[in-house]
Amino acid sequence: MNHILVAAAANILIFAAAWAWCLKLKNFSPVDAFWAACIGLTGVFFLFANPHADSKKITAAILIAAWSARLGFHLARRIVKHHPEEDTRYHKLREIWKGHEKSHFFWFFQAQAVSVLLLALPFHFIAADSDPKWSALHIIGVFVTLAGLFGEGIADKQMSDFKARDSDSKSICKIGLWKYSRHPNYFFESVIWLGIFLFAAGSPNGWTTFYAPAIITFLLLKVTGIPPTEASALIRKGESYREYQRSTSAFIPLPPKIFP
Repeated sequence: MNHILVAAAANILIFAAAWAWCLKLKNFSPVDAFWAACIGLTGVFFLFANPHADSKKITAAILIAAWSARLGFHLARRIVKHHPEEDTRYHKLREIWKGHEKSHFFWFFQAQAVSVLLLALPFHFIAADSDPKWSALHIIGVFVTLAGLFGEGIADKQMSDFKARDSDSKSICKIGLWKYSRHPNYFFESVIWLGIFLFAAGSPNGWTTFYAPAIITFLLLKVTGIPPTEASALIRKGESYREYQRSTSAFIPLPPKIFP
């Protein structure tokens, strides 16, 4: 429990400092990169705060560190590229919270600190497992997580290559995985968190973190993922994107026009 309290206090302070820094930047977009980095740091802290490291804990640390580093770098690079332009999500929040932006964004950042702690808790249960033996769930969790990391990396690389070849903002990427899903990167992100949950479920009480993949998938489908991304794409691409919506699955990779 002490480790959880230390992690909670550290994240509260980090996100308070991030809020102050973003105020000076006049751009709240960096919170996304802080979020990804802090989940990795908190997960690794849980795993190595326990003095009895074993192959399960080391493997879990490598997985969450790889996820955090890849996503954090990807987000940071995008934020730097677009600065001082702010992400449309935060621009809209500025409009909604007009006159109270500073205080509302402070508590928004603190909510990110809470989400970091909740999403890192699977690693607390892995760390608390005194049995060094691998169960079937541990092994399945590793392979599912690796599949998600691999798939997300491929999707991001395909999109990056497409943008490098075609600078037209109205063009639509339909190569590779993007032919079968409008958001294959989001799909594989949910796969990663399913794998993390399965890994944690192999340890005592780890099953209680079932909420982690549920939260991530809900955010991707309904809040910070698909809705704002598609709204922006429709504004920029118009009818061609509507046709892409009609012919291509939004989330799960499926053959074109064969989806619910």
